[in-house]
Amino acid sequence: MVLPSALVRTLIVACLAAVLAFAPAQAQQVVITTTVTWTYTTSDDDGDVLDEDAALLDDEAVASDADLGATRRYAPSSQLAALGRAKAVYGPFSVIDATTVRMAGDVDGATPRQFAAMLAAYPTLKRIEMVDCPGSLDEAANLILARAIRRQGMETVVPAGGSVRSGAVELWMAGVRRSAAPDAEFGVHSWADEYGREARDYPASDPVHAEYLSYYREMGLDDAKAHAFYAMTNATPFDDVTYLTRDDMARYVTLN
Repeated sequence: MVLPSALVRTLIVACLAAVLAFAPAQAQQVVITTTVTWTYTTSDDDGDVLDEDAALLDDEAVASDADLGATRRYAPSSQLAALGRAKAVYGPFSVIDATTVRMAGDVDGATPRQFAAMLAAYPTLKRIEMVDCPGSLDEAANLILARAIRRQGMETVVPAGGSVRSGAVELWMAGVRRSAAPDAEFGVHSWADEYGREARDYPASDPVHAEYLSYYREMGLDDAKAHAFYAMTNATPFDDVTYLTRDDMARYVTLN
């Protein structure tokens, strides 16, 4: 059974075909114009898209970011807004002025290169304010960055309301001068390898332990404090966290 509407459509198509068959050649050229809109973005050297407006967050916006604060013990302090707006952004680093850079975010494989690029553009930077640093996605890159901070002679600061956790604690320790506000938060736990094995799963003689202990001594801890700090961090499983205060950290690390 053919519906009346289908019959009408068939007759219309037949009429159009007849008209086109007898029309001049020019009349058979059908031009379809498509309008496409897009948003221009810029990207860094690693190909990651950079949203310039989002990258230039002031600290009030950073403090309200749920992802950055997800593993904090407390919500970020409103005092973080006083640090000012960034002049330039390199990965987790935001340049505030000629001497100060703010850090918020994880360290990954690209972070050491971003740090080097930042120093090339702003060679007078001397102070890293570690606002909200969850840790490291690449432990080798984290240690490379830490040693670069030490070579540059930079000061590391956890400002009021600031938080450093996991591998970011090692970064803070890299400062030639280290300081922290009374309410600064430090979160520590054991490291874990790509197979899920933690520090306690490796024998005491394994070279991986010596690597961490060597780093702590390189950052100014004596042998006893290096061992004590390493044991304390590894007492907490990787998927948990132990929170320390500035005074807790002062038992192991010299503060200025």
